[in-house]
Amino acid sequence: MTTLTTLTSRKPSRLAPWEERPSPIGQLGKGTLITLILVAVLGPLYTIVLTSLSSSATVTRAGGLVLVPDGITFEAYRQIFSDTVVSRAVLVSTGVTVVGTLISAGVSVLGAYSLSRPGSFLHRPLLFSVLLMFVFFPGIIPVYLMVSGLGLKDSYWSLILPTAVSAFNVVVLRSFFMNIPQEILDSARIDGAGEFRILVRIVLPMSKAVTAVVAMFYAVGYWNAWFNAMLYMDDTRKWPLALILRQYVVDSNPLPAATAGVTGDAPPTLAIKMAIVVIAVIPALIMYPLVQRHFTKGVIVGAVKG
Repeated sequence: MTTLTTLTSRKPSRLAPWEERPSPIGQLGKGTLITLILVAVLGPLYTIVLTSLSSSATVTRAGGLVLVPDGITFEAYRQIFSDTVVSRAVLVSTGVTVVGTLISAGVSVLGAYSLSRPGSFLHRPLLFSVLLMFVFFPGIIPVYLMVSGLGLKDSYWSLILPTAVSAFNVVVLRSFFMNIPQEILDSARIDGAGEFRILVRIVLPMSKAVTAVVAMFYAVGYWNAWFNAMLYMDDTRKWPLALILRQYVVDSNPLPAATAGVTGDAPPTLAIKMAIVVIAVIPALIMYPLVQRHFTKGVIVGAVKG
């Protein structure tokens, strides 16, 4: 009798979200919510792309941003890539992003692996220094004076070195590395492998997900970075694309080169602005779907277990 009472009073187990069968009203509400989110996300992107592909007459007739297509033209893109300022800025951003991501990811992996091994050289002081970076920032003026004192002004290194390592990314990598079973590392040491070989042959292959996500964080950060360029780059020929976007599209300042001298049947200024925006967001749009599948396994699991 007692057992029957216990069984009848036990509450049914809660279903996982993907196992639930919502009512028709619930399905309608979820569908409406998802539709609104899609419109909020894709609507501005659709308008920007369509405006960048429209002619001068279409943009004038629309009074600004184009919502209904009336012919497609690539004149704005031709104008941008025939201009030395924007095309050079794309090359600068690409180079800084590739070199900066390699340096940042490499330093972060090395630092995180050393911090994940208790008892390593200067383990506690280094770990305390990394955690201290979460709380304190030296400030813009000290960093600017240090960059100037090292002679890095007007150098591409000034776009990479001041933000080369993120404490957050180091902590996430360290947390993931600490979850690797110690027995695997000990067996490698017994076989004669050194620490660097263990890192390259064992730890990194088991940490592809978190390494890919951290590298994506760095790459997107370098591609979108404009503040360091504004501080340290007096030579406009070395400006990255993000600073061009800031100066020309957001602040509506004229570019220091040929784009301002558009004549004849050239596209309107708004189409060029929107074309620059499209060029600036394309790498992120390509990169996110490729790395998105690693987010749960890489960052979320690593951060929670850490």
